[in-house]
Amino acid sequence: MKLSELEAVIEALLFISGEAVPISVLAQTIDMDKATTKAIVRSLSDKYSTEKRGIQIVEYENSYQMCTSPNCFEYIRNMYKSPQRQGLTQALLETLAIIAYKQPITKTQIEEIRGVNSDHAVNKLVEKKLVCEKGRLDTPGKPILFGTTKEFLRYFGFTSVKELPPLDEKISLENTEKN
Repeated sequence: MKLSELEAVIEALLFISGEAVPISVLAQTIDMDKATTKAIVRSLSDKYSTEKRGIQIVEYENSYQMCTSPNCFEYIRNMYKSPQRQGLTQALLETLAIIAYKQPITKTQIEEIRGVNSDHAVNKLVEKKLVCEKGRLDTPGKPILFGTTKEFLRYFGFTSVKELPPLDEKISLENTEKN
């Protein structure tokens, strides 16, 4: 099969999926190895970027998803006449940052860091699919451990949590002194 045909197949697979598709699934579907498949996806992604298309292919932890280009957001919003995407409140951002940097973490640990009840904030973040249950802590009561999701990565434009900016040393020291 020609490169252009393989690109067309991958384009169709990503389009119909609507979600991030692992490279292993794409490779198996087109009967190629992962490295070759990744090269084909990158080639297709580069074409979208070079041609300044309305769609793009975004990588999330060895998975790929077809998304609209951020440059088209205003036009999409105008078409659907929807209000601007609701942002995150300060409380939600604080809670999300704690979860992102300390994951997996329990609600009690979040509350110890924030100094306030975080039930509402955690529930809202779960509702927005930015965090999810990552298991249970092996202590009495088996509290839920929370961590970030792929939706979190998409929302903030990261491919993995390893891309989070480093914590300010001063903040890290203040947090250590409190504990």
